[in-house]
Amino acid sequence: MNLDPGLTAIVIATFLVAGLAKGVVGFGLPTIALALLTLAGGLFDAMALLLLPSLITNIWQAVEGGRLRALLRRLWPFLLCAAIGTLAGLRVGTGFDPGLLVLLLGLLLVLHGLSGLAGWKLRVAERREPLAGPLVGALNGVLTGLTGSFVVPGVMYLQALALPRDRLVQALGILFTVSTLALMAGLGSDGLLTADLGILSAIGVPAALAGMMVGRRIRRLLPERRFRQVFQVAILLLGLSVMVSAVAP
Repeated sequence: MNLDPGLTAIVIATFLVAGLAKGVVGFGLPTIALALLTLAGGLFDAMALLLLPSLITNIWQAVEGGRLRALLRRLWPFLLCAAIGTLAGLRVGTGFDPGLLVLLLGLLLVLHGLSGLAGWKLRVAERREPLAGPLVGALNGVLTGLTGSFVVPGVMYLQALALPRDRLVQALGILFTVSTLALMAGLGSDGLLTADLGILSAIGVPAALAGMMVGRRIRRLLPERRFRQVFQVAILLLGLSVMVSAVAP
């Protein structure tokens, strides 16, 4: 991959948009960045490019809110299985046809968009968390390793815990931080990280942070319910675009 101006501009624009969405709703940076960067290049290159912007913004989100220790005590089995599953999924995914993985990514985005638009709400009782947490965490991790998307079904699970809004946003940041670190370790051990990808990923960090700061301001101004609807439509359209790119000759 060459550091040409056109590709650099795509990376900056992608992380500005992805950071904006994350600032408003608390998630979406990896999902949007993967979808757009996969359209511009390969899936594993897209995974590598999102690592630094995702890690920095997720750490910020994870430590903000003052409930980090309490959330870690509650969610550690879920998070541990997510990390292990990510490494396993990435190891298996390197042997798959990249076109099939791109198609899977598009399908996950479509499902996530449809579920949000349909208003599906799950609830997980606290007494069921010791069983549900590790199972969902492992599944989320495997899908993260296969596609680079942290969203399905981890975000749905955390929403199902009925956490207060601020704690939910912080819990999402913790999950995404753990997933990003596991993805970084797996990609590095498989030799899928290059100097060019590292430079481009670093270029995306200021753009992601700028977008996130703007998004946090927008969150205070716009009705959250309306923005979530627009966001879910955007995710659905991105997923369809990725699926089309995977099957188009």
